[in-house]
Parts: sequence; C-alpha cells; structure tokens
Amino acid sequence: MYRKTVLDNGIKIITEKLPYFQSVTFGIWVMTGSRHENKEENGISHFIEHMLFKGTEKRGVSDIAKEIDSVGGILNAFTSKEYTCLYVKVLDRHLDLAIDLLLDIFLNSNFKPEEVERERGVILQEIRMVEDTPDENIQDMFNQSFFRDHPLSYPILGSVHSVRRISRKKLLSCFTGSYHQPSHIIVSAAGKIEHEKLVDKVASVLASFPHEELTPPENSFHPSAVFFIRPKKLEQVHICLGTKGLSQVHPSRFTSYLLNTILGGGMSSRLFQEIREKRGLAYTVYSYQSSYRDTGLFNIYMGVGEDSAEQAISLVIQELKRLREEPVPGAELQAAKEQLKGNLLLASENTDNRMTRMAKSEICFNKFVTIQEVLKNIDKTTSEEVGNLAREIFNSEYLSLAVLGPVNKKKFSPEILTV
Repeated sequence: MYRKTVLDNGIKIITEKLPYFQSVTFGIWVMTGSRHENKEENGISHFIEHMLFKGTEKRGVSDIAKEIDSVGGILNAFTSKEYTCLYVKVLDRHLDLAIDLLLDIFLNSNFKPEEVERERGVILQEIRMVEDTPDENIQDMFNQSFFRDHPLSYPILGSVHSVRRISRKKLLSCFTGSYHQPSHIIVSAAGKIEHEKLVDKVASVLASFPHEELTPPENSFHPSAVFFIRPKKLEQVHICLGTKGLSQVHPSRFTSYLLNTILGGGMSSRLFQEIREKRGLAYTVYSYQSSYRDTGLFNIYMGVGEDSAEQAISLVIQELKRLREEPVPGAELQAAKEQLKGNLLLASENTDNRMTRMAKSEICFNKFVTIQEVLKNIDKTTSEEVGNLAREIFNSEYLSLAVLGPVNKKKFSPEILTV
C-alpha cells in the first residue's frame, strides 16, 4: 500500500493507503532545522514555523483557524534539529481542502511586519517558559554542554539574544531559500488516500520549483565527557546523566532501543524500579535517545530531593555497571522486546504516526522500512549485543553530567561517573 513518486525537480511524494481508516494526515517535510543555522540566526527555523500560521494573500490568521476547525481537522507543525514538518489531519472527504490550505501556507505565507513582531514576542515568552521549567531547562543545558559549539548544541527555539536580532528580511530569505529547495522537500500522506490523485494535486503546484542539488554542510561531531553543576534555588535537584548515542542509521540502532527500554524506558525499567519504586527518591526518572543523521545522545533524567542527589547518581552508575558486566536475563530481554513491539504497533493505528514514520524512513534510508522489518530486527537482537553496546557507550570517556538546583558544587566531582 506504499507508493512513491519523485518529481522532475527532486521533490518526493510518498503515500501509504489505509482504506480501513476514515482520516488522512498530509504533511510537508523540509530538511531544515536548528542544526543548519549559525549562532547569530539560531531559532530562525522555529520562527518560520510559527509564521506559517500567520496569514497568506488568500487567507488571514483567523481564516486559517476557522477553515480547519470547520471540518474538525487538526493543523500543526514542529521544528527539530534536522527538519521541520507542517501537517494537517482531516477526514478523507475533506482532503482537497486540507491540501489547498497546507500548500497555501507553505508557499504563500506573507510574513506581515506586524505579525513578525507579534510572534517574536510569543517566541520570547516560549523561551522564558522553558527557562522557568527546570526539567526542560536542564536538558537544554546538557545538550548545549555536551555538543559544545557544534550546531547540534543550538536550542531549537533559539536564544533571547538571537530571536531579537532575526529580521523579517532574513526570515523571508531563509523561507524562500532553504524551505523551497526541492531537494529539501518530502510530501508524506497516510490514510484513506489515492496516490495518483494526491500527486496530481501536489505536482501541479510544486513542480514549478527549479531543481537544485544542495550539499549538506560538513559538521561532524566527536563526543567526549562534560561535567557541570549549576546551583539554583529550586525545590528539586534536576539531573541529566548522558553519553554518546547512535545515529538514526547505525546498524546497532535496534540494540539501542532495547538497551534504553531496559534501563529507563518505562515503569518496569531498572531505573524506575530501583530509584522510584524501591527507594522513593524521585517522582520522575527515565532514559531516552536523541538520534541524528550522523551521531546521537543517550540521556537519563531524574528530579530528586536536595539530600538525595549523590545517592541517585550513584544508583544510576550502579545500573550502568550492571548492564556492562552482567548479561541481561532472557526473560527481561523478551519483555523489553514485547514492550517495544507493542508500542510500535499501537502507534501504527494513528495516521499521524504512519505519516511521520514514513517520512523519517525516507529521510534516513531513502526507502520505506516496513513495520514487519523493524519487528524482525527487534526480535533477533541478543543479550550479548545489548551488553556489547552498554560497554561501548557507558564508559568514562563519554559519560557526562549536568546538575541544576540547590546543590553544593564541592560535593560533586567527575569521579562520581566512574564505571
């Protein structure tokens, strides 16, 4: 049920027909994100994403909202480190309206000066909201510290300084440049949809873009350990403990999914059971991965009491050592596999997730990776492979720590991360 068409100018149109669904999610993906910015223009991709909802020559701000609400649809967008996505979800009978609306926004947003200034204020408040949310702020701090001056260290939202300096002229230049380069664009749709009809409607508008191959910038990253403690008057100590992760295309990526699930990927994970259930040291404790085209980050977050920070970090190190030194029991590994497969299959019952998964597959592999292929790779992962990966990434060369909250710097030293 998967189809792919490449226009003469390089734009890719991919669809997955799901005739038993009543909805369609239609998205436009652009391979432009905060990684492709410089420090002075950091946040410009996210700024453009906001401006795409602020009116075109054909539709005003309120017209856009009313038009999608009138059919019970959802219109949204998001920006990441490596791409931006604009999408709409509607019942299949409203797809023509959705296509017209999304293409109008993508091609004809007018960036009125008063809307630019209004939205600049909104984004500045969004940045300050993150700064006032310590569990988010510490993870931004860790990311900036771990990736140092590499573009992956730049916050997606930008900084107060950079957002204040971005001009309307620069927004328009970036929008009509990076966002309208055919080699950067993927159109992805999943649901009750006919591929040929979508291609006809989209191609008639997007085929006029001139073909131009752009070479992605070379900005490879070589990880090493970082360590910083930032005292701040808060009710909790917020901790990020991380290490190098794997890229989106790494051959061991399925092993890393299982390693993450076992360590901190749910209520039955080792960290959740040891730190929350057995000892009551944290309400929130989990691990996660951030994967990019050529590198990644494996991170652990927890929020604990002022007197529990050292103990909690020691317990995490203890669990990392156990993964390095002891094979994961067969029953635990199988449970993690079933959890991963269950999450994937449940997510597949949503056209939003199907559209997103299909687009990311195209971005990473230039092909459609089936759910069955992913399930097969999860199933064949062994305990030995999990242990080998744990020994590779959980070592003192890469292990890094960031702490934010009511702490005494003198109580912490890099030796606490020894595994």
